[in-house]
Amino acid sequence: MDKHELKNKAIVITGASSGAGRAAAVEFAKYGSAIVLAARNEEALHEVAAECTGLGAMVLVVVTDVTDPKAMINLANAANDWAGKIDVWINNAGVLAAGEFDHTPMEVHEQVIQTNLLGYIYGAHAVMPFFKARQQGTLINNISIGGYLPVPYGTGYTASKFGLRGFSEALRAELSVWPGIHICDLFPGFLDTPGIHHAGNYTGKALKPAQPVYDPKLLAETMVKVAVNPKSNRYVGGASAVLKLSHALFPGLTTKFAGYLMRRHFKSADRITPTSGNLFNTVDYGMSTNGMFGSDNGNKIPGKYIAGALVAGLAAGFFLMNLRK
Repeated sequence: MDKHELKNKAIVITGASSGAGRAAAVEFAKYGSAIVLAARNEEALHEVAAECTGLGAMVLVVVTDVTDPKAMINLANAANDWAGKIDVWINNAGVLAAGEFDHTPMEVHEQVIQTNLLGYIYGAHAVMPFFKARQQGTLINNISIGGYLPVPYGTGYTASKFGLRGFSEALRAELSVWPGIHICDLFPGFLDTPGIHHAGNYTGKALKPAQPVYDPKLLAETMVKVAVNPKSNRYVGGASAVLKLSHALFPGLTTKFAGYLMRRHFKSADRITPTSGNLFNTVDYGMSTNGMFGSDNGNKIPGKYIAGALVAGLAAGFFLMNLRK
């Protein structure tokens, strides 16, 4: 990509202290963008800022809790005052909580929805006046394949992601009369980020992402591409589109299989003490880009082969289940 395409473009990134947000900040810094880093962890944000300035980017740090609508308005105002504009706003901050629905405190479910759904809505609401004033701008929502595929033992997370996909589609339809304003949804597969280390966990068992697990750099590179060439929907990692197709063709079977895989994992996983993770307060561990679960760039096996194998397997399972009826 031409380095000049993002030179001095004002990019706001929430959840920039670790994981995909940190990877995105570093990736945009390579193009000389003016980057506004937002998250709750000020120390981690300054670490990311130092890395980005070392790559030639201009950086502003704004400590922000995305569950606070006033803080999101302050973030938008600070970004616009500093850069004189906002070209791209990336809603990325997210949290995870795992546990049986009725064994997980209601305040945990609420906090997940506050962060993953309302946090994105607050961000869109805060930046939209600036986009409309210039009649241009790109809003990028990092939704995850969880926007299509339910996550057993993650009901609050699933509610937030399904709701987010609906919100984004409705907003896109509303803004169709503003051709210069783009709403772009990204649906990555499972990422190798510290997010699971930070998760609220009420299962009593250690969590790990399902394979294949993708390097968050792959998502960061997609964010850069979408910032230059906006697309309504992008599926990141070969497994992402496959999982969406699987649920579309065999919703019941795919959902049951997901539950089976989770319960199978719990049988052999190490026991841990229940924790609220980073849901209510920031943490001081795992602030890197990767979670050290092992990842690839999504290009080892062509997506069409993964898709063919998965659909064939689900079709066979569906056939066998019906034979038993």
